[in-house]
Amino acid sequence: MSQKVLFSQFATKYPFLIIISIILGFSGALFNGVSTTLIVPIILKIVGQEVDLSKAPSLIKAIMYPFDNIDENYRILAMSAAIILALLFKNAATYASALTAGSLNRKLSSEMRKDAINMLMTVDINFFAKSKLGDLMNRFNGEIPRTTSSLSNFVRLVTLSITILVFLGILLSISWELTICSTILLSLVTLGCQLPISRSKKLGQEISNVAKNLTNKVIESISGIRVIKANANENITEEEINHLIARKEDAEYKSQLYSEMIAPISEFVGIVSLITIVFIARAIFADRIASFSAILLTYLLVLMRLLPLISQLNNLRSNFAKNSSAVDLVIDFLSRENKPFMGDGEIQYTALKEKIEFKDLTFAYPGYENQVIKSVNLSIPKGTTLALVGGSGAGKSTLADLLPRFYDVSSGCIMIDGISLQDYDLKSLRMKMGIVSQDTFLFNDTARANIAYGRPDATEDEVIKAAQRANAYEFIIKLPQGFDTIVGDRGVMLSGGQRQRISIARALLRDPDILILDEATSALDTVSERLVQQAIDDLSRDRTTLVIAHRLSTIQKADQIAVMEQGRVVEVGTHEELLSKGAYYSRLYEMQFHGEKSKPLQDDEELNCLAD
Repeated sequence: MSQKVLFSQFATKYPFLIIISIILGFSGALFNGVSTTLIVPIILKIVGQEVDLSKAPSLIKAIMYPFDNIDENYRILAMSAAIILALLFKNAATYASALTAGSLNRKLSSEMRKDAINMLMTVDINFFAKSKLGDLMNRFNGEIPRTTSSLSNFVRLVTLSITILVFLGILLSISWELTICSTILLSLVTLGCQLPISRSKKLGQEISNVAKNLTNKVIESISGIRVIKANANENITEEEINHLIARKEDAEYKSQLYSEMIAPISEFVGIVSLITIVFIARAIFADRIASFSAILLTYLLVLMRLLPLISQLNNLRSNFAKNSSAVDLVIDFLSRENKPFMGDGEIQYTALKEKIEFKDLTFAYPGYENQVIKSVNLSIPKGTTLALVGGSGAGKSTLADLLPRFYDVSSGCIMIDGISLQDYDLKSLRMKMGIVSQDTFLFNDTARANIAYGRPDATEDEVIKAAQRANAYEFIIKLPQGFDTIVGDRGVMLSGGQRQRISIARALLRDPDILILDEATSALDTVSERLVQQAIDDLSRDRTTLVIAHRLSTIQKADQIAVMEQGRVVEVGTHEELLSKGAYYSRLYEMQFHGEKSKPLQDDEELNCLAD
């Protein structure tokens, strides 16, 4: 996607605003030209000099014509009123044009952010595994506004160019000889501004890079604040962030240093050009300078009004250059051609009728050659539980991630009722799945909202019943505001067991057809594990369940247990069958249960800081 394509994709959604802005800019330019042209004749009349328009350009004659038939006593008054009206209309048009451009800028920013959110919500999960959160946030919050500023400035550039062309047209109508000389001299303004504009582009790239690194570091530090404090590294982290802040400030200062050069350069070169034009005019019109003085004054006045417009044009060029790196980053951010997207099937998934099958399944993460799943063949009949066990890195969680199509298989296939997983509509499939993992994610919202996230249309009674079935009701009502208590970012105000039970309540409320439990109790204490396990047993009853377990005590009643090692399934059977084989599962079981003593459980579980 190029910058032109980006502009056409978003700006053309609002053609009315663009056209109105250009029309208003053109109107302002016309009224500006009329008021400027009338100033010299009225000044000369006020001081008592006659204005000879016999040799004046046709444009000036046309502007002065309406006043020829007005009585001499009222002509100055009429011309003054015309200047005032022209200035009023010019400023009104300029104001309206600025409001229109501002509205366009806001709408473009909203559209880009909506498009970015749509991309983030639909792109494959592998994209996030390879992206830094700070980089994504910087592009979303920082680079998009800079890009929309460039796009809206393009409309300003068009209106400004029209204004400059109107003034050039007036100058040409007065004297084409002087206008050619003026154009050559004023081009020096553009040349003089080229160095700061070029430097602005490089500094814009540096600002983008430093802003990305700064956002990354801040988000990473906030996310890892417990680790930072546990290692007493607050000062080190603060120094690293302060260093990035200083770099960003330095880059912004240098950028301002060069961009602020444009106005004085433009003014200096412009005034020198203006003085030069006076001498050139004197040389060209030496034989008729007396009769040409009024016209020459008008020319110089129009030229003086043109100089600030040239300066504004160069400022816009500088802004374009400074923001070009942001535009490139946003183009890359919004582009879908360089990102992985999951293909969607057309078959609506309603319910499991027979079984789920993993057929000769092989998988390697995108961009990597190493296979983490190798020739796996498994079957989960409807209403049964398949447990996956094995050491770390055996491929258990990866295999579970393939069922909801977080990733697509490299070879082989997953079949549901004899139909390939890829042929199902992805949303309808995931709507019928419930996932409870060890790393439970809760939103910084109320306990009620987190439970109802799985089904936003749920009634209050349904939310309460789900909480009761998940063994979460008792601790929730002890929170300061009960179900309306804010649980904090990622549920930080709750204990691990409490977070897990809210996650289970969320899954229960959704009433999933297929359940995936990924080590849901592995990080909990004994009491928490018991309460969570009770909720899981209720959740998985009469459902087709794929469970990953670290503690073998939680999966002994599974219909099937598959033992995985280095991406392969090495054993399959029931708990008793696998023990009788005396192989990998049996050894793992002996390791976990050898020497364990039964301890009484006390249900004084997890009165955390909120419930105290």
